[in-house]
Parts: sequence; structure tokens; C-alpha cells
Amino acid sequence: MQLTRSTTRRRSRAVLALGAALVATATGVLSPTVASAEPGTAAEAMAQVRQAAQELTVIDEQVHQAEVTVAEQRATADAAAAAAAEAQRAVDAYEPQLRAIAHSGFTGENQSRVAAFLTSDSATELVQQMTTLDLIAAHTNEIIAQVAALQDAAEQAQAVAAEAAARAEAGLTELQAQQAEVQERVQQYQADFARLSAAEQAAVATAIAGPALAVPSVDALPLAPGSAAAIAIGAALAKVGSPYVWGSSGPTGFDCSGLTSYAYRAAGVALPHSSRAQSSLGRQVSRSELQPGDLVFFYSPISHVGLYIGNGMMVHARTFGQPVAVTSVDQAGYRFATRIVG
Repeated sequence: MQLTRSTTRRRSRAVLALGAALVATATGVLSPTVASAEPGTAAEAMAQVRQAAQELTVIDEQVHQAEVTVAEQRATADAAAAAAAEAQRAVDAYEPQLRAIAHSGFTGENQSRVAAFLTSDSATELVQQMTTLDLIAAHTNEIIAQVAALQDAAEQAQAVAAEAAARAEAGLTELQAQQAEVQERVQQYQADFARLSAAEQAAVATAIAGPALAVPSVDALPLAPGSAAAIAIGAALAKVGSPYVWGSSGPTGFDCSGLTSYAYRAAGVALPHSSRAQSSLGRQVSRSELQPGDLVFFYSPISHVGLYIGNGMMVHARTFGQPVAVTSVDQAGYRFATRIVG
């Protein structure tokens, strides 16, 4: 019983510690922005818009991380609720035995011993009855101790479940506030971007994500027909020209990790909607080892992901205001690549 009680308490502390860590991750995610002076020249306007675009990709990824955290919080709450229900079922399973004990004459130990003394025909029979009474009393005490321990475990599990549910709700509320703040920033960025000329807009896009390249045929790429990489690349290339939509994983608009998760979902591979979370999957490969289907990651901390398609090219949802495009993989901010299939 002591082992059961100690194990339950350790589990409870572990769940609470996890919940606290998740909330710490989910809250206070968005970095403060620095107010910029009104641009005096077209070059200054372009520089500000370019900087804002980069900041938004970072914020976009931070919100995705918060979404992953909230999902983990909810899973923790669900697991805690299941543990609490299981603990209560364990207590309930002892109810028939407790009722039997309550109705048994053996619960009055002194009275039973007197009855045994008065009804015994011999010393041997008296010893046998006394021994039986001792065994029954020991069994009864054991059952009561077990129920007490299980009841304690159930109460602890209920407390953990309530705490986890509260943390998940707080994380969700914070996330919704962050999403609203990001949407305001996106709208401001789009207004600033719209004031640039077409040539300036193109220059900003090129500076951020490289020049757009012609879309190759999937058949022309070094791909094994029918492979997961081939299916994912085909799905992504079919979306070239689709708008960049913050927080979207298709089918009509995408952000960076939304596009890669959409592409691999077509191949039956589930990826989290977060470039940083995706960067922890599979195994890292060097630039010289890149193969079609590898995921390529950018910036520190990771805040952008693309899908390598071969011949030095990748397809990616570039940034706010820019559609899905094929570009060179060799551009500023390149960090590393991972291989999740093959």
C-alpha cells in the first residue's frame, strides 16, 4: 500500500510539473515589437517591410508552438481525467466487500470473541475459532487499508485532472489572445506592403525568399515513382501560386509548415503544423546529402521550412503577401535539413 501511495504521488507531481512547464511555454510567447519611424524614402519603406516580414515569420512560428503546447495541455488534462476515473473505479470495486464487512458479525471483534468463548465445546475448538477470527480481522483491516489508499489516490488524481484542465483552458485563452494580436500585425504589414510599387514588392519578396523559379515537372525530378517523397512533392508543386495564409494548411492557402504538413499528409505522413516541431523529426542531413523530399529549415530559432525537390530547388510558402513558389534552397538563414522518409 505504501508503494501504491508513493507511486501515485510521484505521478501526480510529474503531471503537475508537466502542466506548469507547458503553461510557461504557452504564455508570453509573442515578442514585443519595436516601433519604427515613418520611412522617408522608398528604400527605407522597403527595408521596414522586409524586416516586418521576417518578424512575422518568427511570430507565426511562435504561435504554432503555442498551439502545439495547448494540444499537449489538453492531452495531459484528458490523461489526468482518465486516471481519476480509473482510480474511482478501483474504489467502487471494493464496495460489495465493504458492505459485507459492515453486515458481518465479525466487525465487532470483542463481541465475536465472547461468543466464541461461550459456544466452544473445547479448548481446541476455542483456539481454532479465535485463530479464524484473527484471520478475518486481518483480512478486513487489509481491505479497509486498500480502500483508504485507493480513495487517497482517486482524490489526488481528481485534483491533478482539475489542475490540468485549468492549465489547458488558460493556455487556450492566452493562445487566442496571441492569435488576435498576430492578425493585427499581419493587417498592418499587408497595408504597408500594399503601399510599395510592384517592383518594390518583388524586390522585398526576392530579398526574403529568393527569386521564383519555373515549376519543374514531377517526372523530371530524381524521384522514385509512387514514393512518399514523390507524392508529397507532387502535392506541394500543385499548390504553387496559392496565397500565403497565416495559420493555414490548405487546401487553398498555406503558411510554411502548413504547406509541408499538407504535402506529406497526401503521402500518408502526419507532420505537426510547426516548423520547429518538424525540425525535430527524422534525422539531420547535410547540404551535400540533400534528397528530394527532405525538409529544409531556416533561421535561428527555426521559423521557416521548405520542401526540397531536387536540383538545388525547394518549394515553400514564402512569407506574407507572397504565394507558394519554387526557389533556390541556397538562401539566407539556411540552417539544416532533415529526412523523414526513405
